[in-house]
Amino acid sequence: MGKLFGTDGIRGIVGENLTADLAYRVGQAVTAVLFEEKGRKPLVTIGMDTRISSDMLEGALIAGICSAGGDVMPLGTIPTPAVAYLTIKVGADAGVVISASHNPFEHNGIKVFNGEGYKLSDALEERVEEKILSGENMATAKGGDIGKRIHGMKNLKYEYIKHLLGTVEDNLGGLRILVDCANGAAAATAPDLFAKFDIEADFIHRKPNGVNINDRCGSTHLKSLSAMVTAGEYDLGVAFDGDADRCLMIDERGNVIDGDKTMAVCGLDMKNRGLLTGLTIVGTVMSNLGLHEFCNQNGLRLVCTAVGDRNVLEKMLEKGYRIGGEQSGHMIFSDYATTGDGQLTALQFLQILRRSGRRASELVSVCPQYPQVLENVRLENVPGLKERVMDAEALRSAIRQEEAAMAGEGRVLVRASGTEPLIRVMVEAKTAEMAAACAGRLVELVNIIKK
Repeated sequence: MGKLFGTDGIRGIVGENLTADLAYRVGQAVTAVLFEEKGRKPLVTIGMDTRISSDMLEGALIAGICSAGGDVMPLGTIPTPAVAYLTIKVGADAGVVISASHNPFEHNGIKVFNGEGYKLSDALEERVEEKILSGENMATAKGGDIGKRIHGMKNLKYEYIKHLLGTVEDNLGGLRILVDCANGAAAATAPDLFAKFDIEADFIHRKPNGVNINDRCGSTHLKSLSAMVTAGEYDLGVAFDGDADRCLMIDERGNVIDGDKTMAVCGLDMKNRGLLTGLTIVGTVMSNLGLHEFCNQNGLRLVCTAVGDRNVLEKMLEKGYRIGGEQSGHMIFSDYATTGDGQLTALQFLQILRRSGRRASELVSVCPQYPQVLENVRLENVPGLKERVMDAEALRSAIRQEEAAMAGEGRVLVRASGTEPLIRVMVEAKTAEMAAACAGRLVELVNIIKK
């Protein structure tokens, strides 16, 4: 991966390593590459989440695209998967999303979809990156060749909602759900979406103010949602992240339903209906050992990729698999979407829940879950530090020793985050105490190495 693009586009802290100047150059570079590819004036859609910096970055991107001779179709505040879908729907050449997903409000990001709704290939990202980092002035359009902004496109979100409605075959009547919009992009679509069903849906954290996105709410902060689901006797709690491309859920007892359990339920349902290509679910190296056990017991195959929904999608497209995702709640249903979609995931689970006539806790009990501890070690944002830590022989040796001690009844995964200056330490073991002790030892070692 290059110097700007990580596993999920360009990420940074606004005003530090992500600026309006950089966004302007990104707009220019994307447009220039599209010109080279298409041989004509390109059309680019832009959507964004609710961060206070998103308006600024949108303006800079629009200026960059138009200055390079591209036309722009701003979609306003809208989920990431909606941008992917609408890019295809309107026949645009690319779609740009301004979002830092689940990160705090001071962060933001820029990611780009191609005209087919998929994230740009590594090769195209490298070409865009080369133009941005060259330091050279990019060519600007003049006169009638300057690009224009196409107004009045924000209502296109209803086309996306219509698309989601078309993915549900069953009546959802009788269900009561509580939805956490994370004060993010889901606030722009989820209330309208769930109002279309015969379902009782209440909403929390749906009033974004620019700085409260993901603030003690959403899929990364489930405590309040869990308490409210049990107190209110809801059938299910649904939590999105800032750009609504991931979804985690809460059962009626207040327990978390993560991506692994969601994939288990949806994958088994697809198998039973003859819809699961190759009887295969695509997960990642982070998938819990419980999901592996579930698949073995139910005649399913689990294929694991590196972390990142683009890696999951790549494997799905390669083999024609129809469901894949991550423990964190990124789920891809390739029959309906080209990227992770939190609202789509919720709808697929809800119709299975309604059809089964069972409680959510009972439905997900088919997939066991090994105790897992995940610790994040924050690093200074220094170039090469993540690589130095990960390449340390002391860390590699410690990981080998810990896994040998588990004797096949647990596992260790230490990896550098692709979107933040973090080293992630994940341990699964027979007991929570064993997992916590192992993770503690590795975290202590990482803290020593990083100094």
